[in-house]
Amino acid sequence: MILPGAIIVFIYHYIPMGGLVMAFQKYIPAKGILGSEWVGLRNFTYVFSLPSTIEVFWNTLFIAMMKIVAGLIAPIGTALLLNEIGKAAFKRAVQTLIYLPHFLSWTILAGILIDILSPGQGIVNKALGWGGIDPIFFLGDNKWFPYTIVISNEWKEFGFSTIVYLAALSGVDPALYESAVIDGAGRWRQTWHITLPGIRPVIILLMTLSLGQILNAGFEQVFNLYSPYVYESGDIIDTMVYRMGLENAQYSLATAIGLLKSVVSLVMISVSYLLAYRLANYRIF
Repeated sequence: MILPGAIIVFIYHYIPMGGLVMAFQKYIPAKGILGSEWVGLRNFTYVFSLPSTIEVFWNTLFIAMMKIVAGLIAPIGTALLLNEIGKAAFKRAVQTLIYLPHFLSWTILAGILIDILSPGQGIVNKALGWGGIDPIFFLGDNKWFPYTIVISNEWKEFGFSTIVYLAALSGVDPALYESAVIDGAGRWRQTWHITLPGIRPVIILLMTLSLGQILNAGFEQVFNLYSPYVYESGDIIDTMVYRMGLENAQYSLATAIGLLKSVVSLVMISVSYLLAYRLANYRIF
C-alpha cells in the first residue's frame, strides 16, 4: 500500500533535486544542465549583492513569525471559548463555520478579500467610514499589507487548528475541575491552573514544530494578493523565486535562492524536532 505513494514522492520530490546543480551554473536552456558553464558560488554572491535580497528575507521572516504567533494565540483562545459552550448543537455549528474557510483556495479567497477590502466599495472601509475613519488601502499600502496577510491567513486557518486544541481539552481530567469548584476557584482560575497546564504539552509541541515553517510566509496567498505597490513589505522569497525563474527566465539565480531557503529550513526543522523532543518528549520514530 505504501509503494504507490513512495513512487510518487520519488518521482516528484527526489528526481527534481538533480536540478539543484543549476544553482552553481550559468544555466542556458539550450545547452542543458550538462552543457552549461560551471560558476561555483557566483550566483549566491550575486543574489546577496542585490539591494532587495535582505528586504525580501526580512519580509519573509517577519510575516512567517507573525503567522506562527497568531497561529498559536487565535486557535487556543477559540478552543477555550468553545470548550465553555454547553449546548452541543451550537458548538458544532460554530466549529463548522470557522472551519469552512480552510477548504477554500487562496484564488477564491483573494477575490473575496479584494472586494471586501476595496478602498472605494469594500464593506470594511464602508464600516470604517461610518466611524469617521478615512479609507485604508489594505492591499496597496506597505504599512498595512503584512498585517492584512497575517489576519486573512488566520481567518482561513484558525478553525482547522482549533480542532487540535479541542481534542487536547477533551483529555483533561474532569475531576480536576470538580476539585477546583469545591476549593472556590472560578472560571478564570480553572482555566489558568487546570486547562492551560493540561494542554501545555500540545501547545509546546505545535509551537516548536512550527519553527520549521519560519521561511514559509505563504506563496499562494501572497502571490494572489500582492502587487508592485507592496513589494517593499510584501515580497517574500517564494514570490522572488517565481519572478526570477518563471517571469525573467533567470533559472540559476532562482535555484540558488530556493536552495538557500531549503538549507535554512532544514536547519530550523532539525532544531524544532530537537526542541519538541526535549520539551514535549515528541519523537518521529
